[in-house]
Amino acid sequence: MRAFIFAIDKFSLWVGHAFAWCIMAMTFGVGYEVFVRYVLRDPTSWAFDLSYMMYGTLFMMGGAYTLSRDGHVRGDVFYRQWQPRTQAIIELILYVIFFYPAVLALIFAGWTFADQSLGYREVSVMSPANVPIFHFKMIIPAAGVLLFVQGLAQMARCILAIRENAWPERIADVEETETMVAHQVEDHAAIQAETGSGKSGSAR
Repeated sequence: MRAFIFAIDKFSLWVGHAFAWCIMAMTFGVGYEVFVRYVLRDPTSWAFDLSYMMYGTLFMMGGAYTLSRDGHVRGDVFYRQWQPRTQAIIELILYVIFFYPAVLALIFAGWTFADQSLGYREVSVMSPANVPIFHFKMIIPAAGVLLFVQGLAQMARCILAIRENAWPERIADVEETETMVAHQVEDHAAIQAETGSGKSGSAR
C-alpha cells in the first residue's frame, strides 16, 4: 500500500512541477503587455487571454499536487487536536461522502463542456483576437481525473493511519518560507530542551 501511495504521489508531484511553468508564461504575458501598453503605447489583443488561461490551467492542474502535499484549506480547530487514527477515520468518511461525488461531477460535467467546446472550436470572446480556447476546456476533466487518482492515494493513506495511528511520510518537496521557519523554530526549541535537560542531569 505504501508503494501505491508513493507512486501516485510521485506522479502528482511530476504533474505539479510540469504545470508550474505556467507561472512563467503568465508572467511573460503580463510583463510584455505592461511594456507595450505603457512604453510603446501599443497594447496587445492576446495578453489578457494568455494570463487567465495560464492561471486557470495552473489552478486546475495543481489541485492533485496540492492534495498530495496536504495543502488544501482545512478547518482544523478541532482536527489538529485529535489522534491520527481519529483524523484518518473522519477524512476517510469525508472522502467518500463529499470528495468523490464532487470529483465525479467535475469529470463528467467537464467532459461535456470540453466536448461541446471542441465541437464548435470555441474561441475567447474576451478580446478581439479570438484566441482558441477549446483545447483548454480539456483541462477540466483532466484535472478531475488527477484528483480522482490522488484521492485513492489519500484514502489508502487514511487506512494506514487507522491501522498504525500515525500518518505515513510524504515525499519531500519545496516548502513555503513560513513552514520552513516554523520547522526551524521547533527544531531549535527541541535542541534547547535537550540541552537544558542534559545540564540539569549533569548538575545532579
